[in-house]
Amino acid sequence: MMTDMELVYVLWDYMRLNQKLEKCDCIVGLGCMDLKVAEVVADLYLAGYADKIIFSGGYGRKTKKAWKEPEATKFAKVAISKGVPKEKIYIENKSTNTSENFKFVKAMIEENRMNIHSCIFVGRPYVEKRIYTYLKKIMPEYKGIITSEKIKCEAYFNQFEDKNKIEEISLLVGDIQRMKLYPQKGWSIELEIPEEVWEAYEELVKRGYKKWII
Repeated sequence: MMTDMELVYVLWDYMRLNQKLEKCDCIVGLGCMDLKVAEVVADLYLAGYADKIIFSGGYGRKTKKAWKEPEATKFAKVAISKGVPKEKIYIENKSTNTSENFKFVKAMIEENRMNIHSCIFVGRPYVEKRIYTYLKKIMPEYKGIITSEKIKCEAYFNQFEDKNKIEEISLLVGDIQRMKLYPQKGWSIELEIPEEVWEAYEELVKRGYKKWII
């Protein structure tokens, strides 16, 4: 029988894209509880991958209970502390989920005529493929590269204490379910979920990682 972490790795490996980075017009940081996302965005900017940043995020399902300021505002402060000029950062702080991140970022770009045609999208490591499904649904005319913190599965989850580790694994499990359900609602494109991935998902649900299941 596979251990919990072996099952988690099956899901993690499926959700990773490992896309090659290229210079783009903008780097978009997708709001969440993980401030490392903002650090990765800042590092990419400082490395010259783009000359402007958009941070997108109001209050999500977790941050609305934990933070007193929108995700995008908090992310911007992290980036500025790492040396990103404030005037290079644009903030979208009304979105409450990934679908809205894309819709509101697209609206910002077009309404303000920002001359952006290519973006590097940065999110959590285990959400890359789900980000891709929104990109292709909502912003298909844009060139998009998806990336995240370079970290191995076990190292990522082991940085959390037991309770928070269960929480993070449960979020990953919930994201797998959304990969199947949300295309049916027209919110994202559909991608094949291999049988072994779905079986790992179902087993983790049976083992109690179901807090974020719909």
